[in-house]
Amino acid sequence: MPEEPNATPPAQRQQYPGTTGQMSPEPRDEMRGYAGRDLLSGKKALITGGDSGIGRAVAVAFAKEGADVAIAYLSEHEDANHTRKVVEAEGRRCVLLPGDLADPDHCIAVVEQAVAELGGLDIVVNNVAYQKPVDALEELTDEQWEHTFAVNIHSYFRVTKAALPHLREGSAIINTSSINGLRGNKSLIDYAATKGAINAFTYSMAQTLIERRIRVNAVAPGPVWTPLIPATFPQEKVEQFGKQAPMRRAADPDEIAPSYVFFAAERLSSYYSGEILAPVGGETLPG
Repeated sequence: MPEEPNATPPAQRQQYPGTTGQMSPEPRDEMRGYAGRDLLSGKKALITGGDSGIGRAVAVAFAKEGADVAIAYLSEHEDANHTRKVVEAEGRRCVLLPGDLADPDHCIAVVEQAVAELGGLDIVVNNVAYQKPVDALEELTDEQWEHTFAVNIHSYFRVTKAALPHLREGSAIINTSSINGLRGNKSLIDYAATKGAINAFTYSMAQTLIERRIRVNAVAPGPVWTPLIPATFPQEKVEQFGKQAPMRRAADPDEIAPSYVFFAAERLSSYYSGEILAPVGGETLPG
């Protein structure tokens, strides 16, 4: 059983995009104690938003299962270098790909660089995300709406499209959705809309790629303690973060990453495509 984290974090605030080292408490995101079983031996994975949080935990979990990884991220070089250090400690390669995935050309470039550096591509994890809460729709600007969509769903489309020529039978695409894409969020209107779009994109791509034996699934977590939280929420909301979940706390990234291993490993999920797995701390959803 994993070590029990704090029920809720103390009040704190960071500048966007946030760094792990300034978080209190620091999240569990290095998969310590996780024992790999060579489920991804020899695989090559691209993880967007892979420098910290869920992306870091997924990168390390994949490495422990035998995969080399490339991580695309915005500008969090300290976090990215730490992730590389942890991955390399497992004897696997970790390629760093900084830049803005809101840029269409960069989405194509990270795929090509990952393929060139790793020598191929078997797994794509679309995980990068942006959010900024608002109090009302009138406060949500066109610029914010368009930027949230550019990062959260347009990059998923562009990275996936660029990756497809390199993927073979048995490859896997895993998209990061959110509980907010399943039930909405009054203060994260644009973010929740993109997460709903990710769900529909996942369903559609699963149908499109079934004949090519490329599986497409999504993970839709509830509250997770990552740098995005203190970097985008006011202090009073950070102090209450996760308390709304039935388990009365947010997850740590280490608790979410095994869902990605499940979908990435054909040995575990060969009959799964078009599924949304929702680790949401005990909340039950209709449907």
